[in-house]
Amino acid sequence: MKGEGYVDHAEKTVVIVMTSGPSTPHRCATPFFIAMLLAAMDARVSLFFTMEGVKLAKKGVADNLVALEGGKRIIEFLREAKAAGVKMFMCRPAMPGYDIDESDVIPEIDEIASGGTLADLILSSDKALFF
Repeated sequence: MKGEGYVDHAEKTVVIVMTSGPSTPHRCATPFFIAMLLAAMDARVSLFFTMEGVKLAKKGVADNLVALEGGKRIIEFLREAKAAGVKMFMCRPAMPGYDIDESDVIPEIDEIASGGTLADLILSSDKALFF
């Protein structure tokens, strides 16, 4: 049938909660790739770095990290997602535990936010993904 399988993505919102970090590099590229794809499909996508994921938002960390040997650097995946329109948040309460100061944060981060912001994003989004 004509039109079968078509889904209207225009009104969808998605939050991706990024808890993976440098200790699990194989989990660090896919969330950004998915975020970029969803944004390209007109979804409103937010990515929230928390737990070890905040390390990826520290200057220099994602520059030197790859998911697979010989693969693209994580910072490239992150920047592609950002260029696609993904809004990026960093969890303020997680920063001290990983010795991260606001001056250490990469410029791609839109907002350093509280756990309350994460809760709002999860409750107000159509989908929530956790990596």
